[in-house]
Amino acid sequence: MKLQEIERAVEALQTKLSTDQITLNETVRELHGRDESYHAQKLPDIVVFPATTKDVVNIMEISKSLHVPIIPFGLGSSLEGHVIPDNGGITIDFSQMNQVLEVLEHDFLVKVQPGVTRTQLNKELKKYGLFFPVDPGADATLGGMAATNASGTTSVKYGVMRDQVRDLEVVLADGTVIHTGNKAAKSSSGLHLNGLFTGSEGTLGCFTELTLKVYGIPEHVSAARASFPSVKDAVEAVVSILQAGIPIARVELVDEVSIRQVNLFSETDYAEKPTLFLEFHGNEAGLKQDIAFMNEIVEGHNCESIEFETDNAGRNRLWEARHNLAYAFIHGNPGKKMMVTDVCLPISELAGAVADAREKVFALGMVGGIVGHVGDGNFHVLLMMDMNDPEEVAKAQLLNEQIVLYALERGGTCTGEHGVGIGKQKYQQQEHGAALLVMERIKQALDPDNRLNPNKLIKQETRGAVQ
Repeated sequence: MKLQEIERAVEALQTKLSTDQITLNETVRELHGRDESYHAQKLPDIVVFPATTKDVVNIMEISKSLHVPIIPFGLGSSLEGHVIPDNGGITIDFSQMNQVLEVLEHDFLVKVQPGVTRTQLNKELKKYGLFFPVDPGADATLGGMAATNASGTTSVKYGVMRDQVRDLEVVLADGTVIHTGNKAAKSSSGLHLNGLFTGSEGTLGCFTELTLKVYGIPEHVSAARASFPSVKDAVEAVVSILQAGIPIARVELVDEVSIRQVNLFSETDYAEKPTLFLEFHGNEAGLKQDIAFMNEIVEGHNCESIEFETDNAGRNRLWEARHNLAYAFIHGNPGKKMMVTDVCLPISELAGAVADAREKVFALGMVGGIVGHVGDGNFHVLLMMDMNDPEEVAKAQLLNEQIVLYALERGGTCTGEHGVGIGKQKYQQQEHGAALLVMERIKQALDPDNRLNPNKLIKQETRGAVQ
């Protein structure tokens, strides 16, 4: 935006928002010009902090009248450049909209504003004996998690973010406020707008309220760490556990390179072998039977050792080590940025995909570990690269592409949970074919000027937006 255009936008915003809700401060703009990814930083021209749905409506209407792009922002923990403002414009930071509005404990529902974080919500829900299960690792906002259809370690049992959404309050590009669902457990009425808007990455509207499913805190929780001689043995053990119908709550693969990094960072002494981190939820008697059955299954897949954690401290230590793995790699490779690949395949194809990725990382001679939510076929390569070394960046991008193409050729997806953003746009045509045209038409119908998070998710010509 040119200086005159910025001044005009600020003047218009000041008629609807308080002065402390609007900033041109360069440091604040810099914080809103990047996420946790390797994608290049670009700054918004203005950052605003709405406190109510009405504030968001006013911002949208001003954006429409001045043809200014809008970029929604939660905590900036995304991994594919979702919040980076390619065309400048106005970033809407939802951190002030952070209230848990209503806990409907008898309906197992909660209504929240988009700036509420996962940890904040679970702290409030604990008073009612409830919890929200989607756990992407980062303490992300629920609005951001819905925008990217986040999942994480518990998706094998509880599902992904899309499975938890009962209703979204959305402000559309023209300022119209809609609700995408209701509080009922099921409905055959109308098109499934919850599914459409969840995962839309801020390209169709801004979320101002979310009604989400919650669950009773399990009576008993048990966690385990099982090591195997090979990744193939570990993945095949998971397939057998799932086929046996054992109600596992989490099952994470951590390869030997990653275990080594865990030990260095978290000061653990885990065996440096391909390892499964597992967790079971249920009643104590039922879990004893499930765990005994699971032990038999993993022994049949050459499990070398299995250690159980039944107290909170032990379980927390185990999962903190898993969740801190990305930071362990970053800490162990100063000066380098992390690229995190994110494909999901049919579980029958997972072992081959992981083995293929491992071979390619070794062949490139780069530092990289493999982790995955293997219960649902989703895995990541955590690849460290020097952004000042063009050859190393090119190698990392080639590896990412090879992993994606391997998944697509076998009926998988280019992104299991991180979203499309900037980084995965180029694979949309190959993955979706003619269906991509339907998505483009929906985008055009709801955002004809392409003002909402332009050039994300669906590549589209910017019509009328300030460049």
